[in-house]
Amino acid sequence: MNDSALAENDICRFRDFLKSEEKEPATIEKYVKEIKSFCEWLCGRPVTKEAVIEWKERLQKQEYAPVTVNGKLSALNGFFSFIGREELRVKFLRIQRQMFRAQSKELTKEEFERLVATAQKEGKERLMLLMETICATGIRVSELPYITVEAAKAGRAEIDLKGKIRVILLPGKLCRKLIKYAEGQKTTAGVIFLTKNGTSLSRRQIWREMKELCTKADVESSKVFPHNLRHLFAVSFYKICKDIVKLADVLGHSSIETTRIYLLTTGEEHARHLEMMSLVTGTESIF
Repeated sequence: MNDSALAENDICRFRDFLKSEEKEPATIEKYVKEIKSFCEWLCGRPVTKEAVIEWKERLQKQEYAPVTVNGKLSALNGFFSFIGREELRVKFLRIQRQMFRAQSKELTKEEFERLVATAQKEGKERLMLLMETICATGIRVSELPYITVEAAKAGRAEIDLKGKIRVILLPGKLCRKLIKYAEGQKTTAGVIFLTKNGTSLSRRQIWREMKELCTKADVESSKVFPHNLRHLFAVSFYKICKDIVKLADVLGHSSIETTRIYLLTTGEEHARHLEMMSLVTGTESIF
């Protein structure tokens, strides 16, 4: 590769490399998209460290969240390492350890129940059961294909993802509902959640169908997305077992730090804890 442009064949090779590393398809496409966005911005200019730093500053000025900027930089840095251009790598933004979870994204159990009830009322049985499955097991959307008729009958699903195999237990009530749904769809074996054409549901389709429930369920749209169901599972599980190591295993996390993010409380809840401490003495007075 010369300094005048990032070669298209290098990007293709990088895509193949990510596939060989068994990265998730969504992650691969995100990385490739970020690299191509950088290329478009360069518009034929030389690929230099100064240019990459300028790109980084541009992202910051566009008011992206720091974690989003770092995600974009991660794609570029990974690509530069792959093509042997380590000198082009830039430092990530320093982010203070997050203490609170935004209230606008905190999906409560009551709101989840309204979403499920709305889906049922609208005759969207597949969506209703899909949401219950994610929320009752804590699986990722990408792991839904492992919810099979065989898994429902066995009460457990073996998930093989990212080179790791873990066993997920399925609640008895959920198993019975899954089997009944599969029978109604004439599905005798294999994946349960399929489109009318017999293909796996895409993340985008699930996202869209969930968003369509918001108004009638009276739940803020910002709270409604598949991963938030996994978050609700994590919070509910931890309240019962109080074991973050076990929760990390169930969620398939290799780092406890990742699991810790799921357990962040809202600023509002933290404020209540401060009030409960009652460490401000005396009566209020105006000076």
